[in-house]
Amino acid sequence: MAAEVLVQAGIRVDLYDSMPSVGRKFLVAGKGGLNLTHAGSREQFLSNYGTRQPQIEPLLNQFSPEDLRKWVHELGFETFVGTSGKVFPVGMKPAPILRAWLQRLREKGVIFHTRNKWSGWTDDDSLQFEMPNGKTTLKPSAVVLALGGGSRANLGSTGEWVSLMEKRGIKVAALKPANCGFEVAWSELFRTRFEGFPVKSVILSFTDSKGNEFQKLGEFVVTATGVEGSLIYALSAQLRDEIEATGKVVIRLDLAPGLSEQRLREKLSQPRGSRTITSHLEKTVNIKGVKAGLLREFIPKQNFTDPENLASPIKELPIPLIAAQSLDEAISSAGGILFEELNENLMIRSLPGVFGAGEMLDWEAPTGGYLLTACFASGRVAGLGVLAWLGISEKSLSSRL
Repeated sequence: MAAEVLVQAGIRVDLYDSMPSVGRKFLVAGKGGLNLTHAGSREQFLSNYGTRQPQIEPLLNQFSPEDLRKWVHELGFETFVGTSGKVFPVGMKPAPILRAWLQRLREKGVIFHTRNKWSGWTDDDSLQFEMPNGKTTLKPSAVVLALGGGSRANLGSTGEWVSLMEKRGIKVAALKPANCGFEVAWSELFRTRFEGFPVKSVILSFTDSKGNEFQKLGEFVVTATGVEGSLIYALSAQLRDEIEATGKVVIRLDLAPGLSEQRLREKLSQPRGSRTITSHLEKTVNIKGVKAGLLREFIPKQNFTDPENLASPIKELPIPLIAAQSLDEAISSAGGILFEELNENLMIRSLPGVFGAGEMLDWEAPTGGYLLTACFASGRVAGLGVLAWLGISEKSLSSRL
C-alpha cells in the first residue's frame, strides 16, 4: 500500500522481500476465504482495537473499510457481505487479487527484489541486505518498514527485526501470540474421538482476576492439544493476558444457548424409559456428539445418574485452559514498535525518514477483517507520510493521481 501511494506520485520505489515471492502471508490469510474487512458500524469496528483504538482510528480515517472495498473494486473484483457482516471478494480467493495488484504495481514502476533480507543499518545509516550472492547496501531517501509480527516465521514474519530496533533505542513491546488457540489437557479418549470436530453455537464466557466479564457467541474447533477457531480468537487477547497474569484461566461454555437452565431441567426430567443417558440427552435437548463428549470429559460420572444434574453444566461447563499456543503457531501477534515512538505519519521519531507499518506496530485485533483493514490503512498512511517527508503535498499528489 505504501509503494502504491508513492509510485502513483511519481516516486521511484524499490520493494525488498526476504522471501522468494511477495505477499505470502496475505495468501495464507485468505486460505479459507479472504475476509477483507467488516461491514459493521464504525463504533463496532473500532471497538476491536482495544486500548489501541485511539492510535488506529486516525489510520482508518484516511483509509476506511469502505475505501478498502472500493480499492478492491478498482482492481477488478466485486465484494459481498456475508451473514455475519464479514466482507469477502466474489470467488473468496486471495491469489487473483494479489496477482492483479502486483501487475498494477509493476506496470506503474515498482521494482521488486525478492530473496533480499534486511539485516539492519551500517555505520553510515545505509540499509544492509543479505542476498543469495552476498551482501549489499543502499541509502534511500526514505524507508518504509513493514516486517510483520512474529507469527508464521515460515512466511517471513520472524520477528528478528525487534533486536535491530532495540539496538537503535526504539522501544518495542514484546511480541505475543494473538488470534491463537489454547492448550487443554484432554484425556486420550476424548482427543482420539473428537480431534478436528467443530463445536457450534455455544456461548463462551469467563471472568478475569480483575472481575471483568467477557462473553461471546460463536463456534470453535477441538484440536489434538486444545481449542482454536473464531470464537477462541475473538477472546484470545483477554484469555492470553489472564493466563500471563495468573497462570490459568477457566472458560465456561453454554452448550444450549437457546434453552434456559429451568427449561433444560424440565426436558431432562422427562421419563427416559429404556433410553441410555446419551440417547436421552440427544432426544430431549439435542446434546450429542462432541458436546456430549465435552460433558463427559469435565463432569463427574455420578452426575449422569440423574439427568437433571446435567442442566447446570450444560449451561456453564468449565474448561481449564493451560497455555496459549506458541507465537509461531498463532495467526497474528500482539506487541511491536510502540506508537509513542512514532509521529502521526508513522515515522519513527528518532529515525527521520524511516516509517513503520502493519503488524510490526504495537496493536492487535481479532480476525474478521479488522487485521487486514488496519494493515492496509497503516501502509497507506506511511506512504503519505513519506510524501510529506519528501516535501510532496497532498494537493500535488491529487493532481498526479
